[in-house]
Amino acid sequence: MLANSYSPYTTSHPVINGRPDLQLTEALTKVSPEVQKKAKAQAQDFEAMFLNSMFSQMTSGIKADGPFGSTAGTGPWRSMLTEQYSKSFAKAGGVGISNDVYRTLILQQANRVS
Repeated sequence: MLANSYSPYTTSHPVINGRPDLQLTEALTKVSPEVQKKAKAQAQDFEAMFLNSMFSQMTSGIKADGPFGSTAGTGPWRSMLTEQYSKSFAKAGGVGISNDVYRTLILQQANRVS
């Protein structure tokens, strides 16, 4: 389970380390739903980019046999595949990076409004 879990679309308090995150709760009241949605998308995109980098490193040394082995087309295909894996992982919750990025973006936006 992730240490930080919250959704900007629910009425319950965001939780961090098992306790209500009152700082984020207050910040969410200062930031419009449109900004919250945009911040969530940006945080998810950031996590997908991180995961893509990680997956690319994991698959860089793979040498396969067979019809799709180490041909000239394998590199671009593998790159597209890891990009789609990254987006899918991030959309499904990822490894938790997007939660912290989202929290930071919302707190920064709330400070600008204050």
